Amino acid sequence: MLSCWPAVVRGWVLRMTNAEGALSFAHKTVLAPMVRVGTLPMRLLALDYGADIVYCEELIDIKMAQCERVVNDVLGTVDFVAPDERVMFRTCSEEKGRVVFQMGTADPERALVVAKLVENDVAAVDVNMGCPKEYSTKGGMGSALLSDPEKIESLEDTVNLVKRIERTGVAAIAVHGRMREERPRHPVHCDYIQAVAESVSIPVIANGGSSDMVKTFEDMEKFRAAAGASSVMLARAAMWNPSIFRQQGALSVEEVMEDYIRYAVRYDNNPFNTKYCLCQMLRDRVESPFGKRLHAAQTNEEICEVFGMTDFYNKTKAELEARKAALQTNGDQSEQPKLEDDVITMPVRFERRDYPPQITPKMYLLEWSRKEKLDQPVYETEQRTQDRAFQSTVIIDNKKYRSALWEKSKKFAEQAAAIVCLRTLGLPEGRIGEEHSGLVNKRKRDDRKCAALDDNESAARKRHISEDPQEEEEEMIRRTKVVNGVCGQTTR
Repeated sequence: MLSCWPAVVRGWVLRMTNAEGALSFAHKTVLAPMVRVGTLPMRLLALDYGADIVYCEELIDIKMAQCERVVNDVLGTVDFVAPDERVMFRTCSEEKGRVVFQMGTADPERALVVAKLVENDVAAVDVNMGCPKEYSTKGGMGSALLSDPEKIESLEDTVNLVKRIERTGVAAIAVHGRMREERPRHPVHCDYIQAVAESVSIPVIANGGSSDMVKTFEDMEKFRAAAGASSVMLARAAMWNPSIFRQQGALSVEEVMEDYIRYAVRYDNNPFNTKYCLCQMLRDRVESPFGKRLHAAQTNEEICEVFGMTDFYNKTKAELEARKAALQTNGDQSEQPKLEDDVITMPVRFERRDYPPQITPKMYLLEWSRKEKLDQPVYETEQRTQDRAFQSTVIIDNKKYRSALWEKSKKFAEQAAAIVCLRTLGLPEGRIGEEHSGLVNKRKRDDRKCAALDDNESAARKRHISEDPQEEEEEMIRRTKVVNGVCGQTTR
């Protein structure tokens, strides 16, 4: 789906990827893509209230291309996780077949990579060609796509461009009826949307009527008719109260906010994103005492306290923890070692928070190799060019071990490889709460002995400094021998 500017009409281009059949854009009510708003809780809420199609927020192709698709069995979601472990996009079965992935891109090859990454989890892929904000246009994305190579200076230019785009096979076109320099305070140009709709045979989705035309469910049909469009897309009106999609009439904002919080907690939404969306619903009440309490909240638990939903939070978190524990008890069948060529692999990651300070799987593996009188582990690491992620193979006792997952750094990749080796051999890896093997503890005791010995020698050397220079020289020679001996070996 696309849109352009009649010298500037804003909109987006869509191409379907749903294997179960093409999603129809005719006679639909649609939640518009909104930065920081179109995350999973808002999308599910809009669908509950009656929206036919929901868009995620615009996600940039270069960031998404680095993501890994991860099935989250605890939440029941599919997550697209960046190398820094941030969840860039989260979706679930409840919205499958109705969610549209909006992409910000200026590179067709990279856009194709991202489209293939998400194609099995979304109903359609949308390329943003209408956003006039600098964060999009400075990267050549959004409405910048419509100014290069050809300048669009009139409604006729826009119509001609839309016809060209239709011939590429897009499924629908969304048109935001304002000029590039215009903002929500300016009236929407329904006549421009209508001109586009009359020029093509595919569905046109009218957008931009939240301020002056659409305030109730019935107003959506009036806006659609005035614009001559097939469907209506809402942004701000839905952000303020997504129950505008309810045919029976909108609910109170207080009730809607509680419904939103339920989804935010259920799907472990980022608390700052949760708070942002709730503040948009509060609007001018955000500076009230209640609004200030909400603004001060730092976690989803604290947000629930503000709304008197602590019992719900505790119950939901307990259910999620129980599900997580059950999955761990069942042994995570997906993490069983597999032999690929001559390398033993498992899909594991190194999570720094799972280990005590200064304790790592590599330390445990090194100490075990010393105990067994084996050559110390050797790590071979490669870097993937497309996203600069790392994967490491550890070689010990003539066997190779590697994680099937790529890591954000060389150090993390080596730790992940060590984890695969230790788990395959049934050895402890140093995790918090794990029964200690004594290997690393023994190393610490040896280090302390060396430190104590060094302290005693230092004190003795200081006593000799003022006594006999010859004795001092002999003491320095003796001390050097100790450092290069066993104590020195244990600290390398």
